[in-house]
Amino acid sequence: MLKKLALLATGALLAAGAQAQTKWDLPSAYPPSNFHVENLNQFIKDVGSLSNGKLAITLHNNASLYKAPEIKRAVQGNQAQIGEILLTNFANEAPVYALDGLPFLATGYEASFKLYQAQKPFLEKKLESQGMMLLYAVAWPPQGIFANKDLKTVADMKGLKWRAYSPVTARIAELVGAQPVTVQQAELAQAMATGVIDSYMSSASTGYDTKTYEYIKKFYDTQAWLPKNAIIVNKRAFDALDKPTQQALLKAGAQAEERGWKLSEEKNKWYQQELTKNGMAIVPPSDELKAGLQKVGQQMIAEWVKSAGADGQAMIDAYKK
Repeated sequence: MLKKLALLATGALLAAGAQAQTKWDLPSAYPPSNFHVENLNQFIKDVGSLSNGKLAITLHNNASLYKAPEIKRAVQGNQAQIGEILLTNFANEAPVYALDGLPFLATGYEASFKLYQAQKPFLEKKLESQGMMLLYAVAWPPQGIFANKDLKTVADMKGLKWRAYSPVTARIAELVGAQPVTVQQAELAQAMATGVIDSYMSSASTGYDTKTYEYIKKFYDTQAWLPKNAIIVNKRAFDALDKPTQQALLKAGAQAEERGWKLSEEKNKWYQQELTKNGMAIVPPSDELKAGLQKVGQQMIAEWVKSAGADGQAMIDAYKK
């Protein structure tokens, strides 16, 4: 009888141990070489360590589990408990997602982080209304234009076959007379190789990751905006964790945010050096091109404030304080 009780007790302990570890999936749209993914790998290690192995997160990079536009819905529906999204991809859902994609509103890292602080409460509120929570966000390097064509003024952008990966980049195409073509990052190299696109606006990071230098030879360093990737969590999945594990996740997220912003700035210089090594010219935009793009930015900011209403004005006011 004692032996039987001991076996039952051992079985109960083993079952408890098996139940102690929670497993989450984290889809990302970017390749292993991308600095956001490097940061995610460290974040996952930190979660495992800080939670004493109670929360194990599996990363699915390069759109291997869900494509970029599908990730938010997957997290919302708890098919993936945590995921990485580009906020501007969801600009059509709500104006708050478009804010950091507005050209020439915040053009450097310091300004971009200040804009994030103004945006954050409204972003958290919106995600909460959709059953999710914001864990952290990290900016991409400043956005420039990849094109083979000489771009001296905005008029030179007319007719470009322009990769549009978000409503914001599609709107830029409309305003400058380019032809927007929807292409996500995982399909970007193929789109350039087959002539589907001949230009796009993104960071030096994307240019390096996708070997854009094999197809396009100029990067106009316009530093137009710094869009952010956000790590979002399904709220029910978070609430199901015990308090120490929740705290471990929040702490690892805070560390990842601080590390990610520094990494973005450091890697921006490195990415540009690598593009140059591979035969791409880093071109400072002419005064005429800058002026034309700033005019486009002013129109888009005005349109955004109108659509965003009181909340939008509150975000702009908080940023400009």
